Amino acid sequence: MRIAAFLSTALIASAAAVSAQAGPLGPVATINVTIGEDLAAKAEKYGPRDLDYLAADLRESVERSLSRSGDLAPAGGSLDLVIEDAIPNRPTFRQMSATPGLSYESFGIGGAEISGVLTTADGRTIPVGYRWYESDIRWSMGTSTWSDAQNTFDRFSRRLVKGEALAAR
Repeated sequence: MRIAAFLSTALIASAAAVSAQAGPLGPVATINVTIGEDLAAKAEKYGPRDLDYLAADLRESVERSLSRSGDLAPAGGSLDLVIEDAIPNRPTFRQMSATPGLSYESFGIGGAEISGVLTTADGRTIPVGYRWYESDIRWSMGTSTWSDAQNTFDRFSRRLVKGEALAAR
């Protein structure tokens, strides 16, 4: 119950004033990141701390890409993102404490799925989305817990700025 209440209030909002210069998206003033139902169902498995980490990481990745492009501005639209699913490369602390014999040396392929809506300053809504999961375990050996999810967030952020993530996939 506490986790469900926690996740329902896990909305992370950030507003940053960087530049009023508009790029291909137009200026975005607010970025909101929430955890989707599928991932929220895994909160007991992964731990709420890790879900908070994922939400903050996605927000930071998008802010970084938008600020570099000049699309993050004080007056503009909003970007509401949902992390629908995420799979870690290595066990989370919650998983290791719950499963005897599991260690941080265990690894696998991971990734994430993101959906959302870009609301422009004039009120138009544009669906956005991206998903990517690693397919080759050889790339997972030297990774951290959420490396593939972080790669997904970075790829999404770069594609968003280019206008390539503007149609839900």
